[in-house]
Amino acid sequence: MNAHARPIIIRRKKVVHAHHGGSWKIALADFMTALMALFLVMWILTAASKQQREAVAEYFRTPLVVALAGGDKSTASTSAIPGGGDDPTHAEGEVRRIDRREYSRPSDAQRRFFEALQLRIEAAIMADPELRDLRGQMRFDMTLEGLRIQVLDTEQRPMFSLGSDRVEPYMRELLRTMAPLINELPNEMSISGHTDNLPYAGGIGGYSNWELSSARANASRRELVAGGLSPEKLLRVAGMADNVPMPEMPRESPMNRRIELLMLYPETANSIRSPAVLPEPAAEPVWIPGIEDLTAMLQSQAPAPAEQPERVL
Repeated sequence: MNAHARPIIIRRKKVVHAHHGGSWKIALADFMTALMALFLVMWILTAASKQQREAVAEYFRTPLVVALAGGDKSTASTSAIPGGGDDPTHAEGEVRRIDRREYSRPSDAQRRFFEALQLRIEAAIMADPELRDLRGQMRFDMTLEGLRIQVLDTEQRPMFSLGSDRVEPYMRELLRTMAPLINELPNEMSISGHTDNLPYAGGIGGYSNWELSSARANASRRELVAGGLSPEKLLRVAGMADNVPMPEMPRESPMNRRIELLMLYPETANSIRSPAVLPEPAAEPVWIPGIEDLTAMLQSQAPAPAEQPERVL
């Protein structure tokens, strides 16, 4: 063998077979998911009532723009602008419904003033050991007319003597404590007295719950003025008897015996001071009857001749 002979090298290329891929598995999974969803929908529709199926059908008939606008098919327009119709300037098309209660809502400044007043009154009451127990008889809430402060009566701690407008000492102290705090607000004020539906037992000469509630409201006014409230701030003092009971309370409940102090919004005060007057109706033409009309009227008012009874032979 020749030592110088070159060795023979055989190169064999390793062939790697390509993977078949798993895309068919994804497609099969999607198909099985869609098929299962179809079976579920068919099963739900089979178990649903007729009204439920009609509701589902109406949902799919609703246009997309209407659904996005939060409307329904029968009342909403095809515009995605709520209440705008085809014309966002409202020159044509739908008109936005106006809630008149929005015009009676307090401004942010008024609400802050009223909330600050409530906090200061509560702090002054809690700082006085003799008035601390009266906090449970007070209610603060915002109404369409203003901030309402209610002082409620109880069987254990009445505000006035029984059947009288004589103010109890703790009620007098409470009103005189609130007076300088209320006086710091520029708002005018209304006071109303309320009673339960029990008739006034000692009434002489027609004295009733109307007179009692009015007298108690006026007695509260005197105590507030004595405590430092400016008399010019008082716009209305009224007695309501038992006509406005507390919500969800029986009319004989002692909580209906209460005094309401109302801090009025400026708009409400103006409407009380100068109520709007309705315009006079247009004068209708006066009809003056002629001679022919008078003759017809007299003939229509003449009594009908009496019927003669049938003669019996």
